Amino acid sequence: MRQSSLFGATLREAPAGATLASHRLLLRAGFIRSLGPGLFAHLPLGQRTLANIVRVLRAELGAIGAQEVQLPVALPVELAGPSATEAARFTDRKARDLVLGTSWEAAIAETVRSEIRSQRQLPQLVFHVRPQFRDEPRPRDGLLYAREFTALQVLGVTADEVGLQALYGALREAGSRAFQRCGLPIVVVEADLRDDMAHRFFYPMPEGEETVVVCDGCRYAADRRAATFRKPPGDVEPPRPIEKVATPDAKTIEALARFLNLPRRKTAKAVFIVATRSTTEGRQDYFVFAVIRGDMEVSAAKLAAALGAVELRPATEDEIRAIGAVPGYASPIGLAEGIRRSPMPVLIVADDALAASPNLVAGANEPGYHLLNTNYGRDYTAHIVADIAAAGEGDACPRCSAPLRLVQGISVGYMRRSDAQRAGGLPTADAASQPLMMVGATIGVSRLMACIAQAHHDDDGLIWPREVAPFSVHLVALAGRDGDALAKAEMLYRELQQAGIETLFDDRPESPGVKFADADLIGLPLRVTVAPKSLAAGGAEFKRRDSDRREIVPLGEAVRRAQDVLSQMTSGAEADG
Repeated sequence: MRQSSLFGATLREAPAGATLASHRLLLRAGFIRSLGPGLFAHLPLGQRTLANIVRVLRAELGAIGAQEVQLPVALPVELAGPSATEAARFTDRKARDLVLGTSWEAAIAETVRSEIRSQRQLPQLVFHVRPQFRDEPRPRDGLLYAREFTALQVLGVTADEVGLQALYGALREAGSRAFQRCGLPIVVVEADLRDDMAHRFFYPMPEGEETVVVCDGCRYAADRRAATFRKPPGDVEPPRPIEKVATPDAKTIEALARFLNLPRRKTAKAVFIVATRSTTEGRQDYFVFAVIRGDMEVSAAKLAAALGAVELRPATEDEIRAIGAVPGYASPIGLAEGIRRSPMPVLIVADDALAASPNLVAGANEPGYHLLNTNYGRDYTAHIVADIAAAGEGDACPRCSAPLRLVQGISVGYMRRSDAQRAGGLPTADAASQPLMMVGATIGVSRLMACIAQAHHDDDGLIWPREVAPFSVHLVALAGRDGDALAKAEMLYRELQQAGIETLFDDRPESPGVKFADADLIGLPLRVTVAPKSLAAGGAEFKRRDSDRREIVPLGEAVRRAQDVLSQMTSGAEADG
């Protein structure tokens, strides 16, 4: 491709609002252009990079027997799944409800159900790649939180749990290999307390808005919302008599511990939530009084799992007072009458560390007063006892007890067990129905491209890994007075093309400074410069984008040397992974 004909120019400065490195550099290097909040055009460089990422994913999925299908962009609302609430909805000319799909899992499952006639056809892996539209409430950071994006979705189908485990393992390995080939350092993290078949592909980056916990000792990694940890035990001491004490203006755990000169682990914290649960009679709201030790925080995900809740929200002050509790001075002690009169059913949920934590300070349900020496089991009990604590920095790993680290980042994909009933069942000889077992995976291809750009750049521009770069070689011609350098660059360009090396040829009449700056900004793996100076030194100058080292290669050996360098870069990326 001649750069003089390339559609899309480089920019000296990024547009205002592009603060994240990947967003800023993809704009400046001419990979994307903004068409509105969260809406982007992929220019040829960006489209080629996106296509190379998809090529890698297709290859790894194909290696485990996955087959590609194509599904409609508009889906009947009943096939849109839970994501229909985030989708753009419309009606066709016959008033049928449709959505612009944000998830095709149900549609793929329906297609599988229509085609699978016998267990002999199982297992099956099918996938598709499709632009998706999601009504992202706060589009930001370029392709990371875009409203329209390209995603790859996979559905694996089998007849039993053993087969499901095998499919899950194969998909996980295929995804890990694909990310490795793309040059992106991914951490596979546990994502669901209730199922060991739920993981996220997580890219650590300080600017990310998601948090995982990581153990450097045993490599345990989990979404912070689902992570477990070894809780420090309470003090070993006999229960003491309960005692009411004045604690003026001590409405927070910090203020209470400071006023009484006690560590936070000697206090009990009250958290008030309204939880919605689905029942056979419909959705039901419950007032939830969660109790946890004061040195811990409640994990909303763990609390929801313990309750079987589909939705949580903070309780209002009026709702808290309706059960007789006093905000800032609350505990479950002495609330029997208020609970009985509550307009909502009340559930008390206690963290499992409370039973082994004697003599805690808790609220007296009276403004300005707390109770010393409260003990779970003696002074109050709970409807549910469970681990509802969020893991924090320095907490002990549940496997090896090493300190956990909190890591910020972003998910580029996930895997999970899918609804086994959604695809119906298989006919059998006795006409019974055999439910299908399914696993689903999604990878955000556009987000993956942005994360690769975030992971591979320097102050001068992008540094694309070999496998996903839009071109392999950036051939820069610097014309001399006699035009000899340009003629030799033209010849080398043809030879590189004939050898199958994808080359971007900078044949523009620009200054050397502009050409080199653009080459660094675009970030192709190998820059080859043909200039009077390089010819005088014996040939073309070779420089890898990820290195400052330069070498002069005779023109007659340039194609072979380029092949060798690019091959080393590909094998080097695999070794690094």
